[in-house]
Amino acid sequence: MVKKSSVQYLCQNCGAAYPKWQGKCDSCGEWNTIIEEHVGGEGFSNFHPKHKGKMIDFVSLSGVSQNIERISTGIKELDRVSGGGLVAGSVILVGGDPGIGKSTLLLQACASIACSPEHPECYYISGEEALDQVRIRAKRLELDQSPVNLASATDVKDIVDTLEKTNAKIVVIDSIQTMYLEEAESTPGSVSQVRACAYELIKIAKRKGFVLFLVGHVTKQGSIAGPRVLEHMVDTVLYFEGERGHQFRILRAVKNRYGATDEIGVFEMQDKGLVEVENPSALFLAERQGNISGSCVFAGIEGSRPVLVEIQALVSQTGYASPKRAVVGWDSGRLAMVLAVLEARGGLNLSSQDVYLNIAGGLKISEPAADLAVAMAIISSLTNRPLPADMVIFGEIGLSGEIRAVSQPTLRLKEAGKLGFKSAIVPAQYKNDKKLSSKNISLHEIGNVQKLINWFN
Repeated sequence: MVKKSSVQYLCQNCGAAYPKWQGKCDSCGEWNTIIEEHVGGEGFSNFHPKHKGKMIDFVSLSGVSQNIERISTGIKELDRVSGGGLVAGSVILVGGDPGIGKSTLLLQACASIACSPEHPECYYISGEEALDQVRIRAKRLELDQSPVNLASATDVKDIVDTLEKTNAKIVVIDSIQTMYLEEAESTPGSVSQVRACAYELIKIAKRKGFVLFLVGHVTKQGSIAGPRVLEHMVDTVLYFEGERGHQFRILRAVKNRYGATDEIGVFEMQDKGLVEVENPSALFLAERQGNISGSCVFAGIEGSRPVLVEIQALVSQTGYASPKRAVVGWDSGRLAMVLAVLEARGGLNLSSQDVYLNIAGGLKISEPAADLAVAMAIISSLTNRPLPADMVIFGEIGLSGEIRAVSQPTLRLKEAGKLGFKSAIVPAQYKNDKKLSSKNISLHEIGNVQKLINWFN
């Protein structure tokens, strides 16, 4: 007996299902994202005839495991973020804003792998652009002579049947929101279509053992559009970040079953595509001007890589009943905590001041080690006294006003020394640490917020 299709109302932002339409999604809080979709029906992949199960075999944890062989993309920054290279049979979801460079990066990776000595078969399937549009991009990137197999298709059945007859090693689907499966009775890009198409593509990738790249659109909030289950289905989730006004792009791993999730890759967008940046610190500090109040250099860590970035703060008298707090590139809640500690433990009056904080260059920082640098930049702007141009800062601030130690201080100071910095403000716990003693960098230890404020007196 054929199972009839039923109607559900699904949120296109988070995938939550409702028995009837409503204006607001109770799960994610978004408005006007719930649409009617037909689920089930003849041939739909979620419905199979009932069959009797069979016993599964269990093995011990001490068994011999097969070594994971990785495929180098020829792009060091992409290899770094993926954990040292691509793993055969893995599925990688790449998300980012429109025009950020997702298609450019994957086309460059495909061309590089296809031109390797092994000459693996690489397939680039575009559902958004016509063949001529992709060829124009390839010619601009000087990749038009690369042995990459190009196609324009959106029917997942056709794609799966074609890939079954190939010896593909790399497959790029650009993008998953444009793919269409006939059995899922809804429009391309809907929750049902994205989930069903991804399932079919992932299934063949695991069976055939090729690396599958899925390009995903992002929402206004920066998350990949479609159901959250899509991120759970894949092995790796990469976000391509960057500002339109800046020339560099940051590739960040937020999920990786075969590597670390805190690594970043830095690229610079040029006329001939994305170029790797081997020294991101020099790029982020290229336009920095010294001897200006409210500016300081933070020595941070992104994964296993030290990165120096400029933190800018502007404090001005407010003209409103409640002062403004504007943050770019840092956690606004963290800024509120630092301001509260400076007022309660340091005696500063910031309740009548507007505070603007910016991480120069568009980089987003999440580690607490930036607390001390943020506080120094705010006090510098408030007192109109600039910090030395050759000084770096790092440390965490506690609610009682103490300055706490952070991880990997040696790596931070080593990177600062390579770029010519002569001094550093660090937590007092490093006072007797002989490993941090350096002839090139002099250390200034600060134990609490009050001593931090006295630095400017």
